[in-house]
Amino acid sequence: MTLPERAEVVIVGGGVMGTSIAFHLAEAGVTDILLLERNELGSGSTSKAAGGVRANFSDELNIALGARSLEAFARFGERPGQEIDLHRVGYLFLLSSDEQVALFEESTRLQNAAGQPTRMLEVSGAIRLAPLLSPDGLIAACFSPNDGHCTPESVVLGYATAARRLGATLVTGCEVTGIDAVGNEIRGVRTRRGRVATSTVICAAGAWSAPLAAMAGVELPVTPLRRQIVVTEAIPDLPGDLPMTIDFSSTFYFHREGPGLLVGLSDPEEEPGYHLSPTEAWLPRLTAAMEQRAPSLLDVGLASSWAGLYENTPDHNALIGEADGISRFLYATGFSGHGFLQGPAIGEVLRDLYLGRAPFIDVSPLDANRFRTSSLRAEQNIV
Repeated sequence: MTLPERAEVVIVGGGVMGTSIAFHLAEAGVTDILLLERNELGSGSTSKAAGGVRANFSDELNIALGARSLEAFARFGERPGQEIDLHRVGYLFLLSSDEQVALFEESTRLQNAAGQPTRMLEVSGAIRLAPLLSPDGLIAACFSPNDGHCTPESVVLGYATAARRLGATLVTGCEVTGIDAVGNEIRGVRTRRGRVATSTVICAAGAWSAPLAAMAGVELPVTPLRRQIVVTEAIPDLPGDLPMTIDFSSTFYFHREGPGLLVGLSDPEEEPGYHLSPTEAWLPRLTAAMEQRAPSLLDVGLASSWAGLYENTPDHNALIGEADGISRFLYATGFSGHGFLQGPAIGEVLRDLYLGRAPFIDVSPLDANRFRTSSLRAEQNIV
C-alpha cells in the first residue's frame, strides 16, 4: 500500500491498542487516520497474550478501565462486529497467606462498589470451580464471575476491519524511523517507505514505545520483559466453565484452550530485553508450581509454546496521556500485562483526549509525569 502524503493523525502500533484507537477515532468522524505497523497487525504482544479479560484489580482506575472493556467485549459481535470467542467463566485467584486474603478482601470491596460481583470463597468453593486444583497450602480464594478470556487476534481483526470500513488507512510492514518537529510542534513521521506529514502522533507501540517516543524527545519508561506460555495436549473431562485460574503466590495460571489448557508463569529470573524466542529455562519453575497446585498436569504433554513481551513500567501501571514538551504526541502504553484487557476502554480514552473532551474516567493519574513526582500507582492484583 502506498503511503499517503499526509494524515491528520498517525497511530504507531497495530496491536489491540492501535487498532482500538483507530476504530474509535474513525467512528467519531476523524478523517485521514493513518495507522503504521512495522510487521503484521497484532503480531507483537497482542498475539502472544493469554487473552484474559477482567476487572479484578486493586486500583479503582484499573477496575473502571477493566469494567468498561468487559462491557465492550460482551457486545463486540455488534460493535465493531466480530466474533471473539468470549468465555465469561470468571477469574479465580488462589490465596495462601493472610496478607493476600486481606489484599483481596479490600480489592473485592472496591470492585463491589464499582458494580462488579466479585466475591471471596473458601478453599472448597475454589476446588468446585477448578477440580484439578490441590488445596494444599491454600486458605481462601477470590472469584470474579464477570471476567474470562477471549481471542486477542480476533479483537484486533474486528477493530482493524471496522476502522478501515470507516475510512482509516492501516499500513503494515512499515517501520517508523523518525519523527520530525519544528520547535515544539510535530510536522511529520519518517518511515522506511517514505515520509508522512502530520501534526499528531499517537504512540501505541507497546514494548517498543520507549525508542519511538525518544524520536520526539519524549521519555516513556517502558521496559520489555519476556513472558512465556505453553499449551497442553488434550485433557479429558475438563469442565466447560473452568475459570481463568491464578495461584497468586507463584503466578502460575491456566485457562481452557480448546481441548487442553493454556498455561503460564512469571519467571523472576527473566532479564529485560527484546527476547522473543521461547526457552526451556523457565520450565523447572513451571513444573514446580504445577506439582504444588495442579499435580495432575504433570502427566499431560505439551502441544505448543511461544514467547511474548510485557511492556513494564516502574509501578506496573499504564502510561496514558499527552506529552507536554511537544505538540501533539499522545501515548497509551506500558500496561505491564493488562493491556489487552483494557484495549476497548483505552480506545475511547485516546479518542477523547485527541478531541479535547473529558473521557469517561480521569486518566491523569496515569500520565508519564508521575514518575517525576513519585506519584506511583499501587496496583497489587498483577500476574
